[in-house]
Amino acid sequence: MTKVPSVIHWFRLDLRIHDNLALRNAINEAENRKHLLRAVYVIDPDIIKTKVGVNRLKFLLQSLQNLDENLRKLNSCLYVIRGKATEELPKLFDKWQVKFLTTQVDIDPEYVNQDVIIEKVAEEKDIFIVKRVQHTVFDVHSVLKKNNGAIPLTYQKFLSLVTDIQVKECIEITKKLSDHCKAPEKDLKGYEVPKLDEFLDESALEPCKYPGGETEALKRLHMYMAKKQWVCQFEKPNTSPNSIEPSTTVLSPYISHGCLSVKLFYHKLKEAESGSKHSQPPVSLMGQLMWREFYYTAGAGAKNFDKMVGNPVCTQIPWGKNDEHLKAWAEGRTGYPFVDAIMRQLKQEGWIHHLARHMVACFLTRGDLWISWEEGAKVFEDYLLDYDWSLNAGNWMWLSASAFFYKYFRVYSPVAFGKKTDKEGLFIRKYVPELKKYPTAFIYEPWKAPKSVQVSAGCIVGEGYPKRIVDHDKIHKENMQKMAAAYRANKEKKAIKRPRS
Repeated sequence: MTKVPSVIHWFRLDLRIHDNLALRNAINEAENRKHLLRAVYVIDPDIIKTKVGVNRLKFLLQSLQNLDENLRKLNSCLYVIRGKATEELPKLFDKWQVKFLTTQVDIDPEYVNQDVIIEKVAEEKDIFIVKRVQHTVFDVHSVLKKNNGAIPLTYQKFLSLVTDIQVKECIEITKKLSDHCKAPEKDLKGYEVPKLDEFLDESALEPCKYPGGETEALKRLHMYMAKKQWVCQFEKPNTSPNSIEPSTTVLSPYISHGCLSVKLFYHKLKEAESGSKHSQPPVSLMGQLMWREFYYTAGAGAKNFDKMVGNPVCTQIPWGKNDEHLKAWAEGRTGYPFVDAIMRQLKQEGWIHHLARHMVACFLTRGDLWISWEEGAKVFEDYLLDYDWSLNAGNWMWLSASAFFYKYFRVYSPVAFGKKTDKEGLFIRKYVPELKKYPTAFIYEPWKAPKSVQVSAGCIVGEGYPKRIVDHDKIHKENMQKMAAAYRANKEKKAIKRPRS
């Protein structure tokens, strides 16, 4: 019996049904051609072992499970392929007689490199490919073209480029897939959505604070958008980096995985702001969304955007190397309770407030430890639920004063900054429980507590809690001098390279 040809939609960072134009294209093509539709996601076990932390893996698998449930409502299902996309997809092109492939456009080099290989194979096999921009509000390549191919190096310059671009309305998929386009159930064997215990022991994980998936994403979006006044008055600097419950939306993990359409978020924000006085970019919620677009545009235009060397937008700084300090920072053992509480929250829950990220990133790099932002970016890649290639690199360059932000003399204090929004140290008491009985006067600086107080609190610094690995008051001044020297050296280097008129 002759096999029925197939149409594939390849899910990557678009783990949703709503506003998924590439998926709708695949469904329409399958219906028009009377082909089978197969929706696939490729999961590489090797990448999971080396690049994705346990919280992000759990979030991903929950998102895939929810995606499968939502696809079944459309009379379809999700095929999860285990292995490398560049090896497994070509095999399936033959096995399933694929004639048409849809997917999304992305700028992450890993996906770009995959696309080059897959597109070459598809061309050889006469498979037609459609790629859609659906992970950003704007087509970042069009924004770069509008700027004559140059990277906008400031947020304001970026806003000037996109201010007159009309954002299309979101699309919906309303029709169920016809039975004659549904792949046989027996074909799914071996391609089911994996369970978490296939990769790790789930019992070792903390309870799930932010469950993955499109259903949860839409629920969270509608909950916050219903608070019109809150949306209009939102200003990021006025939110708290150390509140026990998040003072922001925590929609970022859903956007980064594509469980929530960033375009839908954009339109919902526009609706909430319409007809009302509201905060403005960069501090508004819309402003936060535009930061994401800014970094995506920069990432699309800059070579080696996630590295210092060979990155045209990044200042070259002679960072030091100290594996012990890096490990202490990553594990929340620096001896600075506010820094340690943030890093422990990150490791436990997979999310920390944006201003908390500012604190720990500054501490690792130019503020205290003088360790390269690339090392911090790797740790965030492992732990963050909302890890995003372009945002991760862009924010780390900003916070280390390597690009986009150059006021390196503005350093966060690991003591004073946290006190602004949590004088009692409740955040520290939750995430650094060994210090929970410390008096408020010493909760941010336990090394200052008299020995009798430490004994009474049940935790002696240097035994139950580590001593400070650096003296902030002294080291941040030394690091400022190093930054000043690095800036001078970069300026001189550019002056030498500049052609004489």
